[in-house]
Amino acid sequence: MTSGRVTSDAIRGRKGQPPPIVMLTAYDTPTARIADAAGADVVLVGDSVAMVVLGHPDTLQLGIEEMSHHVAAVARARPRALIVADMPWLSYHLSPADAVANAGRLVRAGAEAVKIEGGRVRVPVVAALLDAQIPVMGHVGLTPQSQHVFGGYRVQGRDPAVAEAIVADARALDDAGCFALVVECVPRDVGALVTRSVSMPVVGIGAGPECDGQVLVLHDLLGLSAGPSPRFVRRYASLESDAVKAATAFVEDVQAGRFPSDDESYHSPGTPPPGTPPPGTPPPDAR
Repeated sequence: MTSGRVTSDAIRGRKGQPPPIVMLTAYDTPTARIADAAGADVVLVGDSVAMVVLGHPDTLQLGIEEMSHHVAAVARARPRALIVADMPWLSYHLSPADAVANAGRLVRAGAEAVKIEGGRVRVPVVAALLDAQIPVMGHVGLTPQSQHVFGGYRVQGRDPAVAEAIVADARALDDAGCFALVVECVPRDVGALVTRSVSMPVVGIGAGPECDGQVLVLHDLLGLSAGPSPRFVRRYASLESDAVKAATAFVEDVQAGRFPSDDESYHSPGTPPPGTPPPGTPPPDAR
């Protein structure tokens, strides 16, 4: 790892350079500290917070207010990693001017770049954001904000025509000036083709090992996510079950009177230790 803060220019310069780029999601100060301490190059404040943390069924329920809140919490960790914020659904779809205004709110909250979903149709938005001096990361393949168009969360690019469209979208975003690209949930060969077809680094999620980097949701790899995991998720811990065990032990200790102990309690000055006989009580051998 290099010293100093990671910038969007530094990420752009990592195309084809070892080691691969590592991106992790973070939604608050503690998770940002974890991702940064682990050595991630990029901390993504993903709109996946809607599902992972806030309990919504999809990412479409999230607005710019909530995203700004979570971006600010991540920024307070002052990570070395680059802070990239997802622009939520409808925050960049209405007009380029609207996109710039909403991206500006995320930058003021602490984001150093924004990520938008979509390909060629987003080129005017990318141009407007870059004119406002806001670095942009693209996102093609499975774009979760388009789930109703796709018919759910499905692998994209198995059909040759769709794969060609994904590559064309990636090239358009590259030409528009994005500093990096996420490609999600595509066959390995399509992920490799996208990576070879653009000059910007490609960060994969379910796109195979040939990409220039990889990203996962932190809660997924820590075992804090409910329900079945996608094929591309590798769990490195089981923190939810560990947390339940710890909380259960606390409940049992309280119910059994084992918590708090005297060592876990505060005492007024001069207060005798528990079990000390009242003053004037004769010693046992004098009774």
